[in-house]
Amino acid sequence: MKEQLDVVEKDSHKNSDGIIEFGAIINGKQVKTGEWIEVYNPYTKKLVGRVASINEDALDKVLTDTKKTKINLTRYERYEILNKIADQLEKRVDEVSQMITDETGLCLKDTRYEASRVSDVLRFSAMKALDDDSQVFPCDVSKNGKSRRIYTTRVPLGLISAITPFNHPMNQVVHKIAPAIATNNTVVLKPSERTPLSAYYFTQLALDCGLPANMLNCVNGKDIQATAEMMTVHPEITMVSFTGGSKIGKIIASKAGYKKLVLELGGSSALLILDDADIDEAVEVTMAGTFKNSAQRCTAIRRILVHESIADEYAARLAKRVSSLKYGNPYDESNDMGTVITEDAAIEMERRVQDAIANGAVCLAGNKREGALFAPTVLDHIKNDHEVVAKETFGPVAPIIRFTTLDEAINIANDTPYGLSGGVVSNHWPSIQRVITELDTGTVNVNEAPSYRLEWTPFGGVKDSGLGYKEGVIEAMKAYTYVKTYSLPWDIA
Repeated sequence: MKEQLDVVEKDSHKNSDGIIEFGAIINGKQVKTGEWIEVYNPYTKKLVGRVASINEDALDKVLTDTKKTKINLTRYERYEILNKIADQLEKRVDEVSQMITDETGLCLKDTRYEASRVSDVLRFSAMKALDDDSQVFPCDVSKNGKSRRIYTTRVPLGLISAITPFNHPMNQVVHKIAPAIATNNTVVLKPSERTPLSAYYFTQLALDCGLPANMLNCVNGKDIQATAEMMTVHPEITMVSFTGGSKIGKIIASKAGYKKLVLELGGSSALLILDDADIDEAVEVTMAGTFKNSAQRCTAIRRILVHESIADEYAARLAKRVSSLKYGNPYDESNDMGTVITEDAAIEMERRVQDAIANGAVCLAGNKREGALFAPTVLDHIKNDHEVVAKETFGPVAPIIRFTTLDEAINIANDTPYGLSGGVVSNHWPSIQRVITELDTGTVNVNEAPSYRLEWTPFGGVKDSGLGYKEGVIEAMKAYTYVKTYSLPWDIA
């Protein structure tokens, strides 16, 4: 059935009822379809926004038309557009932060930080857009060679399907879009239906800053499964870049066929605190790596492995710090933490914590729930087969697992389907080297949270956390291009 589309000529972001409203963004225009996906704030449970829903026929046309679009921006034009978007976002931090809090329930401290990260991604992408990473190979280096030189250049892949999750609703989007702009690719973006508002806001802003129409389209469909499948299997798609759960990532991998894939999936990051660790430093690293973003980060610390000789003191100090965290109304600027994404998610977290306690764990702080609010929680005497750590518990729970030897700690850390990131707190270099070498993860940080990185550095996991390919601006730009070689006569040695 053909969908009736009404073009919105000018976007005001809020309708007459004060609700944030976006049409599907297609070929530089906002398009209303009469069908809406509604967005509710997890704390107030009030409607805060809505985005237009398109059907499969419309999505098929969007993908086909986007693939036909050829972008030929110069390096400098890409650089200018990316920096212009960053300039505008830096002027609108409060507006962007408020919007992200509206749709996620995250506290303003966290959403302001996210807004600042977004501009980093854009500026790093702008910088790298100016780089020429081509290579030159002489051909007179072998008895079979000729008087020629072989050159390489990088060519855009074409149409990229970008599918993003709820937990960093603008930064995850920009991590996919900014490198695509920097490499002259076209993108169709499908943000999470739970938190789409900031993705549409960014898309509209990019167009307002001079991004060519059809270089970036942003869409959602009420039939989430059908939309996601078409965004995976459509024949015009060259690459699928997905961030989200491992279960969905495996489905995408099984259906994508002969397409390039970048999958950034779940995690169960372990922080190893060795017997020589400074306990205060270990507590600070734990706090930095666990509770930001309501612990809804794939790199958040999910397991704290502490040597038994310092475990009692560490657990007491951590519980004291965690008990001092302020959580609640995400719009209260003094709060350190807001809600998780839904009340159902908080209920499941509560069930896993109670199950751990019933099986021998000791609760030292937290374990209180009110709607989608879940108190920052510390659990001691956790075992690695407790469900709270055996599965990815996507929220503010700090589970302590005690160990006696480094061999045991490394075995526990690796005893998980995931392999995204990890960390170690120690000043004993031989032990640090072992952890770096033997942890089955894409990242290991020393005396720092497993989540620490810069927006342009390589990032990604192994095992159920991903295919080993990296994100981050530099690696994403490589992934979004292929290497073409050509040769020329060259008579001078």
